[in-house]
Amino acid sequence: MATLKQRITPFLWFDDRAEEAAKFYVSIFPGSRIGTTARYDEATAKAAGRPAGSVMTVAFELDGQEFVALNGGPVFAFTEAVSFVVNCETQAEIDHYWSALTSGGGQEVQCGWLKDRFGLSWQIVPTILNELLAGDPDKAKRAMAALMKMKKISIAGLQTA
Repeated sequence: MATLKQRITPFLWFDDRAEEAAKFYVSIFPGSRIGTTARYDEATAKAAGRPAGSVMTVAFELDGQEFVALNGGPVFAFTEAVSFVVNCETQAEIDHYWSALTSGGGQEVQCGWLKDRFGLSWQIVPTILNELLAGDPDKAKRAMAALMKMKKISIAGLQTA
């Protein structure tokens, strides 16, 4: 991760579970890995109110997308104002990501949205969704009505609507 691959990197603020979260996410997405981990030294620990030697940041990559997780304390929490979309080709992919990201205390929300155990919002959506919602107006209306009744999205449910 030393070479700049992307210009914009999502930077995620955790209270004190950045390393746990990074390992959790890497375990879910194929082609993912943990990069460098920086620790608080005496000076930065004092300034941040964190223990010296504890994890400050963890760089990680999910399916080619770079992220950084920070243990910054309880000052900020995740909200639904920011979410990550996982585009899925098949129902098996939707089922995999939905199950993995809601495990261990995650929360199913609505229309393919969920919150993981760390409070981060994700959207697990089929790639066919835009096509279904932008096509024939009557079919799009039925697909939207079906979508509004779902938590985890069912591709078959959308197609038969």
